Amino acid sequence: MPVFSLDPEQNEWCARLRALAVERLRPIAEKGEPGAVNRPLIAALGELGLLERLFGTGALELCLLRESLAQGCTEAETALALQGLGAYPLVLAGTGGQRARWLPEVRAGRAVAAFALSEPGAGSDAAALALRAVPDGEGWLLTGEKRWISNAPDADFYTVFARTDTGAGNRTGTGNGSSTGTGNGSSTGTGARGVTAFLVPADRPGLTGTSIEMLSPHPIGALAFDAVPVTRDDVLGEVDHGFRVAMGTLNLFRPSVGAFAVGMAQAALDAALEHTAERRAFGGPLSQLQSVAHQIAEMATRTEAARLLVYAAATAYDTGAPDVPRRSAMAKLFATETAQYVVDAAVQLHGARALQRGHPLEHLYREVRAPRIYEGATEVQRTIIARELYRPSRQDRQQGREQDREQDREQDREQGRERAWERGRAR
Repeated sequence: MPVFSLDPEQNEWCARLRALAVERLRPIAEKGEPGAVNRPLIAALGELGLLERLFGTGALELCLLRESLAQGCTEAETALALQGLGAYPLVLAGTGGQRARWLPEVRAGRAVAAFALSEPGAGSDAAALALRAVPDGEGWLLTGEKRWISNAPDADFYTVFARTDTGAGNRTGTGNGSSTGTGNGSSTGTGARGVTAFLVPADRPGLTGTSIEMLSPHPIGALAFDAVPVTRDDVLGEVDHGFRVAMGTLNLFRPSVGAFAVGMAQAALDAALEHTAERRAFGGPLSQLQSVAHQIAEMATRTEAARLLVYAAATAYDTGAPDVPRRSAMAKLFATETAQYVVDAAVQLHGARALQRGHPLEHLYREVRAPRIYEGATEVQRTIIARELYRPSRQDRQQGREQDREQDREQDREQGRERAWERGRAR
């Protein structure tokens, strides 16, 4: 992977996005009701053309978009990301009719999308999902529950993952995902089989939902499915292969969760720099205290390292590199952990004022915790990284075993030829 840097046009675009976030989007976000979908904010994202960019972009542009918005308005960043996560399965696997019905509305900010994968018993173990799709004539009836679903219960449609082949649920493998928020990480084992992705409009009979109050006031809720009817026209992709849709979506969005974290870390670092340069204590500005200066240096170094990991992972995705899973997991892991550290350190440098309700760092302190859990928790990312690192060794061992077996077979053939020769001499 070459050394990475942004070109002038990209830097200029990011600066414009940061200005838009502060000047246009933050005032709308501040008028929203905590824990509810802010439809005027989503409409503004559509009017500004940012939702259009969301669906015609690569991973790097998506990361720049999320990082820049996060620096100026985390609510706008989250609203944009959730639209992308909920609607990207249509881009990836939707039929012409499904796309024509919903994507123009999503791009314009008139329809709200949601990605419904997590369940009460299927978070990090994503392959353990239990929402059942029971055959019913030419379609199915969905029965069960989804939980920790972003934009629920206010979304206009949901990408819902349900088990259509109940026999595949008795698996021997393991799943890796997330336990909350906007989705799950990755999954292995036969439990991932037999799952189908459905596009379910919110007005389907039998579908109800409730809001869940969270630490950060995002729109998150639970969905109850009481024999909700779906047909083959509602299927996204292929029946029993819905995890391809889920993982295809999450593989694109996972590095950009790291970008969201980098944006928050940069906002906290900027606040800490300004505060420590101006705040006077012990006869001078805080910045002249070595302990404070060293803390700022550490925060800046970790933030830049996280940013480069995110950009490298996104570039790997865009270029089709073979090591995308490892790079994406590293980026998501390091960036979200770094953001937690940087925001916490910025709060410490500010003192009590940063804990006052309404302070920008108080807001970031509540925002920064969730990304370490959703779309693949920190522990899951470490599992993915280790699995990818050991994969070449496993392949080498498998190749070595094949070579050993071939050598054994050749030796058996040679011994057979020798025995035949000896029998011929005896005659």
